[in-house]
This record gives sequence, structure tokens and C-alpha cells, in this order.
Amino acid sequence: MLTASSLNVRIKKPPNGFINEMGADVKLNWRSIFFFGLAIGVLGQAGASRALDTTHPRSSFPLVSVSELPGEARETLALIRKGGPYPYSKDGSIFSNRERILPKEPRGFYHEFTVKTPHARDRGARRVICGGALAKQQPQVLETCYYTDDHYASFKKIKE
Repeated sequence: MLTASSLNVRIKKPPNGFINEMGADVKLNWRSIFFFGLAIGVLGQAGASRALDTTHPRSSFPLVSVSELPGEARETLALIRKGGPYPYSKDGSIFSNRERILPKEPRGFYHEFTVKTPHARDRGARRVICGGALAKQQPQVLETCYYTDDHYASFKKIKE
């Protein structure tokens, strides 16, 4: 059995550097490390601030009129206005906006409702997300609603 101690191999490490995978001596100095770190920090910070900036949420969404929605989405909106009953147990549950695509609102503002997808074995990807207080009043007064047909990757604002 071979072990590291049984082999008589010496790797000479060059001063102020290291040997890379190709065996080349790579010299490091404080300037190159500093500027590399600075570049990574600046570029990384710019990307992170764009990806996580919730102070300026996307305020303009493509608009879709109710008549342009698929028939199943119009049926879902009618059920929402009536206050139910809903065909799926998760309908009316809180939509937490984890994707941070919709405007930032307090938790509990948005609620999700399934739009039936023909021939789908599960709930499918289509949803109506409505914001505002869903009260027990009949008919519902909907503050704002959005439609997604790609499971929250994009939204269209429903204009009534």
C-alpha cells in the first residue's frame, strides 16, 4: 500500500508564490491581491444590489384586460369576487412574494388562486394573485390582481 510517508517526493514551493496546476510559479504581491479583491467586491456588490433591491420594485407590469385572459382565469376572478367556494384547498392562501417581482407589501397582502389548466394532473402553473384585504363581504372589492401563466416567473397586471 502506498502512503504519502512511503513516497520520497519533495515539492519545492517558490518564495512569495505558489505552484499552480500546470507547475508554473505564480508570484503574488499585495497590489494584485488588493485590486483583484476590489474588482470582485465592486462587481459583486453591483450585482447583489440589483438582485436584492426591494426599495424600487418593478412598478410597471404589462397590462391584460379581463377579456384577454383565458376563460379559466376569468372563472377564477369571478370566484374571487364571490368569495368562493374555491376548487383547490390552497386557493386564498397567502402569497409571500418570495420572488420579489410584485411590489413590496406587508405579509398577508397578497393571496393566490389557482387557474385551472386543461389536461393538467396537478394545479398547473397558472395563478391569479390578488392584493388587498379579502373580507367576508359579498361581492369582493379587489384592490389589485395579477396573472401569471409561468408559476410566478412573470406577471401581468389585470385591468378591470
